[in-house]
Amino acid sequence: MKLLKTKNTRFSEIVAASGKPEVYTLWRDPKSDRQLQKLIKAQRIATVLKSDAGTDFGQVGFKVRKGATYLVFPKSLKQFENHRIIGIKWDEISE
Repeated sequence: MKLLKTKNTRFSEIVAASGKPEVYTLWRDPKSDRQLQKLIKAQRIATVLKSDAGTDFGQVGFKVRKGATYLVFPKSLKQFENHRIIGIKWDEISE
């Protein structure tokens, strides 16, 4: 996915449509984590990365990247596929 050609969607819009996310911590290899694979198939995972400018942005789906944070949403993110998630508010994430 080329980020320059994607549509930007605000984090608050995604939370309104898909619910409050939780942070998912990887404790083992993603390929052997059955729960993670189930969430990926249900399209409920978003990957949050830091840009070179220091701001956070996200992508729908599971992307293995160094320093990435993974968010699990209660509902599917299929409608936001190929969107860049901007304006991430960390206080809206469940603990």
